[in-house]
Amino acid sequence: MALPNFSEVRAAHRPSDAWLLARDGTPIATLRLDRTVRRLPWVPLAEITPALRRAVLVSEDKRFLDHAGVDWQAAAAGAWSNLRNQKTRGASTLSMQLAGLLDAEANRKGRRNLLEKLDQAAAALRLEQSWSKDQILEAYLNLAPFRGELEGVAAMSRGLFGKWPQGLDEQEAALAAALLRAPNAGTAVVSRRACALLREMRRESLCHDLEAVAAATLSGTLQRADQTPQLAPHLARKLLVRPGQRLRTTLDADLQRFAGETLRRHLRALDRRNVEDGAVLVTDNATGEILAWVGSSGELSEAPDVDGVTALRQAGSTLKPFLYGMAFARRDLTAASLIEDAPLTLATGNGLYAPQNYEPDHRGWISARTALAASLNVPAVKTLVRLGADEFQQGLRRFGFDSLTKSGDWYGYSLALGSADVSLLALANAYRTLANAGRWSALRATADGKSAPCRGDHCGAFAGSPRQALAPTASFLVGDILADRAARAGSFGLESWLATPYWSAAKTGTSKDMRDNWCAGYSRRYTVAVWIGNASGASMHEVSGIAGAAPVWREVMDWLHRGDDAGRRRVGSSAPSPPAGVTARTVRFEPLAGQDPEPPRREWFLAGTERAIVRAAAGKALARISYPAQGTVIALDPDIPPGRQRLPLQLSSRAETGWQWRMDGKPAGRADRSSRWLPQPGKHRLALVDAADVELDAVSFEVRALRGRR
Repeated sequence: MALPNFSEVRAAHRPSDAWLLARDGTPIATLRLDRTVRRLPWVPLAEITPALRRAVLVSEDKRFLDHAGVDWQAAAAGAWSNLRNQKTRGASTLSMQLAGLLDAEANRKGRRNLLEKLDQAAAALRLEQSWSKDQILEAYLNLAPFRGELEGVAAMSRGLFGKWPQGLDEQEAALAAALLRAPNAGTAVVSRRACALLREMRRESLCHDLEAVAAATLSGTLQRADQTPQLAPHLARKLLVRPGQRLRTTLDADLQRFAGETLRRHLRALDRRNVEDGAVLVTDNATGEILAWVGSSGELSEAPDVDGVTALRQAGSTLKPFLYGMAFARRDLTAASLIEDAPLTLATGNGLYAPQNYEPDHRGWISARTALAASLNVPAVKTLVRLGADEFQQGLRRFGFDSLTKSGDWYGYSLALGSADVSLLALANAYRTLANAGRWSALRATADGKSAPCRGDHCGAFAGSPRQALAPTASFLVGDILADRAARAGSFGLESWLATPYWSAAKTGTSKDMRDNWCAGYSRRYTVAVWIGNASGASMHEVSGIAGAAPVWREVMDWLHRGDDAGRRRVGSSAPSPPAGVTARTVRFEPLAGQDPEPPRREWFLAGTERAIVRAAAGKALARISYPAQGTVIALDPDIPPGRQRLPLQLSSRAETGWQWRMDGKPAGRADRSSRWLPQPGKHRLALVDAADVELDAVSFEVRALRGRR
């Protein structure tokens, strides 16, 4: 049998765990990858308590320091006892046992015959010629099986006693040494052998409660062998691939801990609102390094293993900044363009689509700046109609939303309101792209940049060449709007969680039925994205983005910028300078009948789109019947009383004085009042006429009568 040297054995030692390290080398998570054995890192002899070294030598090899690998005196005594058919302790020395441990084939076969014992003795003699006694003892203690799956002194000490080997006392050392001879023996046998060992060492006074200590130690409930804090378990499962691996990431250990604690603290405050899960991702804008990856709320969750950073969830209003940015870049809109926030109904292949604002009221004519900052739904849908769903979907793909694999028409108008599923990972990098003047680049999670946390579909955040996803001019306008606390005051107030004392741009979002809420935003240096919800998909109870995700976003963003007394520097964030092609102009909004205009302000424009005065289009130019839509088919329900089956007649804009409805050429009521028509089976034509009886719009639709139920 060929024997390796000590350095080779120590270098080949592989713990069953792998370690995830922060950027400074601090362990932040472990993952057990070898399930066949429980093994921890190699422990130098100097870090093993003398009590254990002494107990092992007394138990296994009293003349270890005197023999040259084989204890001939013990071997002779053993042979004589065997001839007399008497049971005796084995004569294998530590050197012989170590030789057996180093022989993989012997371990596999469990060989015990005389010839193999002689081969083992010869190997021990050779071992002693090239190894020191300390090296032999150190290697033996690190390789020997102690109990069950626990192999080596570190795993034994942590697993049974919950401490490192240098902390074992004499009782614990005696129990550990007794296990070497019979690793799976019962409590009574182990305690009896340990007591005999203590008597042999003249420490019999320690026997009086040894059986109780043994019972507590060997009860079957193992301590957690590795005590590394599990700060990033989801990222560990994605990155660690081999036992013994120690992988350095880009994560900041202090930030990772703070982000996780902040998320859990805010979720506890929402414990009566049916919400238990969340995730946080923090990136460095310039480098793309991921500084924090909190995949779940841990013990608060019923599904703690689900990674909320990569899970696909409905995006809500967090996609609106990209929609308006594309409209700005195409010069379909300026930040001062007026969009009417009024009831809207659109015909689709699946029926009618009638978007509603988060608040039930409508604000009339508002600027694109206010519409985006206040997160109004109807203006966003109107902007999508102008831009086109396919172009929006393709633009989102450029921002890294590679989970949007269907065409824009497949998603429909609801894509403007975030009906598509995206990951927090993709969302964070898309907002980072806005922070970087519209230039997308890949993220990085490891110090060497070679390992990606995920592979395959919907994981493009870590792969791809840098690209310009949006013009710098349009990105600047979007960021300026998302940082404008006055523009969002109508929905969020002047002093909301988004109103930081430094420059930052942020947007919240809430998905249908409050299943998800988000807050994503960036300062000059950092991007922070937060998701709050339930991994099960259950709805929350009245938890919006500003109430759920935004407080976590704000606390993490504040932590990044404020610095501390421990040496973390304060980081400033001032408003970015406008890029070439953006100009400022004072703009005034002409008053509209019955509506207060937005106050004059200094507004940013793409060069060539400047306006000093902004006025709404005339009502006649925008008048359109929004419901019923052209081609609508309406079915009457025979189980509902006819008087309760009235059809609302709706406009896409406010009606002017004197406007009337005409149904099949007959008056059907005033258009400036709520009108509900009693439907009759058949085909109908609804027209809108002004005070001069001029037809402004008309639609055709059909009403069908269904047979009554038997």
